[in-house]
Amino acid sequence: MATTTPLPPGIPPTHPAVVITAPRAPLAILHRPTEPPGPGEALVHVEWTSSTPLDLHQADGGLLIDPPHVAGSSFGGTVVALGPADASTAAAYRKLSVGDQVFGMAWEQPRERGFQTFITAPTYLMSKLPENITMQEAVTVSTNLVTVLHTLTKDLELEMRWPLSSSDTNANEEDKGDKDKEKKQWILVWGAASSVGQYALQVLKYGGYRNVIAVASKRHHQELLALGAAVCFDYGQEGVTDLIRNHVAAAAASSSDDDATIPLVLDCIGDLEGTLRPLTRLAEKGTKVAIMLPVIIKHATEDEPPEYEIDVTKVLKGEWKDGVVLRGVRTHFYTHDEFMKYHCQPDIVPALLEQGVVKPNKQRIVEGATLLERATNALRILRNRAQSGEKLVWRVDEKSAQELFPDLFVSKADPTKVETII
Repeated sequence: MATTTPLPPGIPPTHPAVVITAPRAPLAILHRPTEPPGPGEALVHVEWTSSTPLDLHQADGGLLIDPPHVAGSSFGGTVVALGPADASTAAAYRKLSVGDQVFGMAWEQPRERGFQTFITAPTYLMSKLPENITMQEAVTVSTNLVTVLHTLTKDLELEMRWPLSSSDTNANEEDKGDKDKEKKQWILVWGAASSVGQYALQVLKYGGYRNVIAVASKRHHQELLALGAAVCFDYGQEGVTDLIRNHVAAAAASSSDDDATIPLVLDCIGDLEGTLRPLTRLAEKGTKVAIMLPVIIKHATEDEPPEYEIDVTKVLKGEWKDGVVLRGVRTHFYTHDEFMKYHCQPDIVPALLEQGVVKPNKQRIVEGATLLERATNALRILRNRAQSGEKLVWRVDEKSAQELFPDLFVSKADPTKVETII
């Protein structure tokens, strides 16, 4: 049996969690046990979270859940206890101390999910909060930035070495030539004003990719150009796919390049009519199309539930050109890659934020008198599609860990009184 660390004095044995009881049913509060951390784990008091489209898909469509389901994958809070060091994988864990502020994405077990006042999770699912951002900003980051890093490297098969600068410096001339050619190819980001889209533009810019086409509402174009887009198109403009195709063809002609295709596409929305059908007119043989899951076949209404499809190959059969490669994005699979599992959230995410490579999304604070009311209000905004270019952020616990458990925090000037993971 795995060794665990007892709950510190003052930590409640149970705590409130927001749960989905049934598709389209009102959210509810369930009191769950506060679980002590095991080897390589941390117990975190959660203060902030953010809502994502997945929360809506689960609440309205019952997507891949078994109610009662503890909701949320985003969290930001304070470490209040650390489990024993895991000697077999200690080198992969970020050093953490009780009192450190952390944020991250966790999803697998009920005890890890973010819509509750305490979570117990592996430390490789956590990032230490950089000094240059707030926790409120940080909870807009992990779910979408991890999605981007996984999608670009796994589904679109781009080489994104870390740190990028050193690998480019050490590359030989032939490798550099190949990289230059790769980085000149067109990459289309449809839904570029979404959270995933904004992070995709910034990561691609950091990676040296300059020919990135952003498709979004015109009101977001100036910001998207600043984030890294080479050119922007309004998805609502008549004939937008023809305009995109003509732009790429003109660029190819002016550079004496006979390749006027868009080899890589990132669909940040996954909407049957809004994004996938237009993309069937742009994707050519060999084009890789990474699609956010689930594909939304029909949005929920007051009277009818939504309809989804997980298998992208079943969508719009006969409308895609032969040779188009369709890939449904499964962010949670990123831990199947050993390097990404142990370095994505502990190292890469906070480094990109600390160095200013990416900036957090704009936040819209969702208010409410209680935890349940805030969660319900955020869900309602998602359901009504009433936000654009911003992330819904809300408080989980109104008080900080320092206010609630002052005896847990000792001066870090005395190393003998600081618990660390390794």
